Amino acid sequence: GRRLFVPAGLKIRPTSDRVKEAIFNILSPYLSEALVLDLYAGTGNLGIEALSRGAKRAVFVDKHPLAIQTIKRNLFILGIKDEALVYKRDILKGLSFLKEQYQLIFMDPPYEKGYIEKTLAYLFPFLAKDGIIIIEHSPKEKFSLKGFFLIDRRQYGQTEVSFLKLLL
Repeated sequence: GRRLFVPAGLKIRPTSDRVKEAIFNILSPYLSEALVLDLYAGTGNLGIEALSRGAKRAVFVDKHPLAIQTIKRNLFILGIKDEALVYKRDILKGLSFLKEQYQLIFMDPPYEKGYIEKTLAYLFPFLAKDGIIIIEHSPKEKFSLKGFFLIDRRQYGQTEVSFLKLLL
């Protein structure tokens, strides 16, 4: 219920409260003790919400220095910096620096830039067997599910949220 810090000039589109609430209502059975990966993290909104609802730890990744500073500031203000790792990395160059598998992976890349498929290709080793990938994207953006299957898709105005699992 607390507001996160969002600096002026940070070119991000934080997840709206309506969309965030809907996502976490769907994910509530999966949050307890989950390891969470928040890609294209921006303010850290989704990973921080997961921590506040019982996730064990969250890893945040973004390439923009101001986003990284913002995530660290929000974690500090909320007193949860010990449950988080923050990486300043370009996700499109790979995720080899990660060493764990995650039950929940959030992706909120810039809309309609083709980042979804490129990022999905890197996620196979990092998604736990029963894990879920949650992608926030434009309803206009289409992408291949190669290696994944769609378990749910919801639209909220100009935002669509897709939930994926690994094909076994």
